[in-house]
Amino acid sequence: MPAQKILVVDDSPTERFFIADLLKKKGYQVITAEDGQEALRIVKAERPSLVVLDVVMPGQNGFQVTRALSRDPETQGIPIILCTSKSAETDRIWGLRQGAREYLIKPVKPEELLARVADLAH
Repeated sequence: MPAQKILVVDDSPTERFFIADLLKKKGYQVITAEDGQEALRIVKAERPSLVVLDVVMPGQNGFQVTRALSRDPETQGIPIILCTSKSAETDRIWGLRQGAREYLIKPVKPEELLARVADLAH
């Protein structure tokens, strides 16, 4: 079975590397994007099994990207994990209302992220 493809989207190179490296070590195929616009293009082209998405980014934020993907019939089946420093309960609720399946607070615990990815990637 080929490795599941996961898109990691974060404007921070450090966060992007940390999450991508963690997933690669567990055998996932990882592609990355630096912002929401790039993420939307990559999802259409690559059809990842899962998207791990930051919220606070220049241009389109993670909430907007989540809403766009979850409302598009071509991409609405792709699960999204929001991974963000926005820790308010209202942000979590808003993110889940936009279509995210999980909402994790940074700094994310590696074992928690890997567990959520294993549950959702298909």
